[in-house]
Amino acid sequence: MNALEYRKKENVEIYSSLHNENRLAGAFRSKKEERRYWILLTTLIVLGILSSYGLLVYNNPVPIDSPSFIPVVMRRIEALIAMVIAAICQSLATVAFQSITNNRIITPSLLGFESLYSTIHTSTIFFFGAGALINFTGIGSFLFQVVLMVLMSLILYGWLLSGKYGNLQLMLLIGIIIGTGLNSVSTFMRRLLAPSEFDLLQARLFGSVNNADADYFPIVIPIVIVVALLLFAYSKKLNVLSLGKDAATTFGVKHQSSIIYALILVSVLMSISTALIGPLTFYGFLVATLSYQAAPTYDHRYVFPMALAIGFLILTSAYFLMYHVFNAQGVVSVIIELFGGILFLSVILRKRAL
Repeated sequence: MNALEYRKKENVEIYSSLHNENRLAGAFRSKKEERRYWILLTTLIVLGILSSYGLLVYNNPVPIDSPSFIPVVMRRIEALIAMVIAAICQSLATVAFQSITNNRIITPSLLGFESLYSTIHTSTIFFFGAGALINFTGIGSFLFQVVLMVLMSLILYGWLLSGKYGNLQLMLLIGIIIGTGLNSVSTFMRRLLAPSEFDLLQARLFGSVNNADADYFPIVIPIVIVVALLLFAYSKKLNVLSLGKDAATTFGVKHQSSIIYALILVSVLMSISTALIGPLTFYGFLVATLSYQAAPTYDHRYVFPMALAIGFLILTSAYFLMYHVFNAQGVVSVIIELFGGILFLSVILRKRAL
């Protein structure tokens, strides 16, 4: 074979490889990866549905032909709705937050949402007594917590991301400092509480779907749906923002205003989740990290659904196992946080950096 024939053969091989039907120019590198994504997503959704069904009907103490069977199922449906809300808020907020900060380790919890939640409830029982904390319920108190958290976020974003020297890293650093300070204040106040008051407060400070009040759902559900749809509609711009400021500016994206818009949506979701259910420090990190491994793409139109499916499956399966297999109803959030914390430490040790 002479040099000319060899070159022709080489060109044919290159042309064939470039036009191989298994190679894609879209969100996935190949049809095999795309097929694997849809199979895995479908499997996770089916497992989540099965876990939900198990939570609703398994080990129901009331016979199915009894008039009390439906009320028991309805009470469990309320807990299931709270799981759906938590999965949507935590998964979408964490993935979007890590994309705009270009960091897959930090989470929205670092901005002090959970610290503020803890401080609100601790100061209520510290200054006004246990009765005030018990009565600190209803739509008014819920909206007060959500609005206060969102306002804190808006002040933080407006102050640190506007102007000539707007800096995202500085905003994160200030958020960590504020969260640490609020934690220190609330810890000091908890040390001065009576044992009975401390026990009552600790029950509120553990994240649990049992903390959710169904009376809040008519307000929470529409807000969560609207914000979630806005984030999904913002997926393409998030793809560009995740490339960094220089790349986003090159593609014609207004980096600063786009980040502030995304952070506002994140703050609304995180505020609602924290005020409704309580602190879930590592749950969002756990869901986001598993989603990046399960979805072989950087396109948020595919990462978001995977994160939702994983987040919902984690909650439903954890509550099903702890309630109906191990009979450990009070440690679900502890187990989730434990696994999330272990995964967080493993990622930190592997990357050796934040």
